[in-house]
Amino acid sequence: MPRIDQINELIRSELANLISREIFLKDGLITVSYVDCSPDLNNAKIGISVLPDNFCGTALKKLRSQSGQFANTLKKKLKIKKIPRFTWLIDTTEVKAAAIDDLFVEINKNK
Repeated sequence: MPRIDQINELIRSELANLISREIFLKDGLITVSYVDCSPDLNNAKIGISVLPDNFCGTALKKLRSQSGQFANTLKKKLKIKKIPRFTWLIDTTEVKAAAIDDLFVEINKNK
């Protein structure tokens, strides 16, 4: 596994733990689906999925406000030369997959 992939997975795992402890979303759930760091570790795109969907805005706002604290925690915990700047994105893969599944169910009903 290339080093950048290891770093991506390490950051994803640690952020998932931090989010579960630090971010409270009443009746909601935030999942870190991927981390994609640039090769120079200056930036990281972090894909999250939020359930229910209508909490996406609230989740992004909370995550963005905690980014600095998350970076400081990771800096102390991880043994990597630099912690990237986080860019939080909504990962819609699950929603799209569910929509495709629904289409297949509908197609099979109509046969």
